[in-house]
Amino acid sequence: MGRYSRLREIRAMDPRRDYERIHKLISQYEFPWDYMQGIGLAFIRDYGVPRISRLLDATGEFEHAGQKRYDDTILFAHEMAQDGFDSERGRAAARHLNRVHDRYGIRNEDFLYVLATTVVGPARWIERFGWRRLCANEVESLALVGHKMAQLMNIEGAPSTYAEFERLLDAYEREHFAYDPANHRVARATFRTSASWYPRALRPLVLRFTLALIDERLLSTLGYAPQPAPVRRLAEAALRVRAGVVRLLPARPDRFPRLPKPRTYPFGYTLDDLGPNWTATRPLRPLHDDPRPD
Repeated sequence: MGRYSRLREIRAMDPRRDYERIHKLISQYEFPWDYMQGIGLAFIRDYGVPRISRLLDATGEFEHAGQKRYDDTILFAHEMAQDGFDSERGRAAARHLNRVHDRYGIRNEDFLYVLATTVVGPARWIERFGWRRLCANEVESLALVGHKMAQLMNIEGAPSTYAEFERLLDAYEREHFAYDPANHRVARATFRTSASWYPRALRPLVLRFTLALIDERLLSTLGYAPQPAPVRRLAEAALRVRAGVVRLLPARPDRFPRLPKPRTYPFGYTLDDLGPNWTATRPLRPLHDDPRPD
């Protein structure tokens, strides 16, 4: 398979019909590492909103079970998408995720913003540091996946185009970004979790590298100072060198998709493992299009 064979395949698809397949090609074959970096930074953007970070901070999950919280978030999205959003596996994962969220009374506008970060975050990362740019069909598919997830999560008013998601995200951040101590606590706990994946001696460098990739406006809301300009330039240059190397590598074989490898569950997991311990005690709420009992 040639390096650009999948790009040609994607360009020949209809994203309105094939958005799930295109999303899988983006996240598991063409840009698996970049996609996850974009999702990771999308999570961090949520912490710039005091109303969101206070809720996250109050759960205690980031401070006391940060790795599980990270893994569960990734696995919920994987379970919803892997067999298709309308598969029984995907719909069961959506019901389970909704059961977790129902406890907190989250505002619809906050749901929309968090959803927008998962659409715009990966696209912006790949635009900056991917081995190639996303084509129009890939960008549209990211938006359509976000729209489909909104339907499954009972989120009202979700956009269906990338441009609309991007406008929603930028407008929400202009209105709601502000510093709060909870922002810093949740961000610090998240950085501690991600740094723990590396040898102890490297962890301070990992933190500086991460901070160097975050825009100054978001850093200020998290209570972190901007990294010096030389550090920022070095971090960005390192990622562009990586992109150049990846561009020269062969395409990932079809038999080797990049799938989640959750550290919390080295021996596997079930859907009931995902979420806080109290999740199973709450009732499942039907999806918007579930058949109603007679």
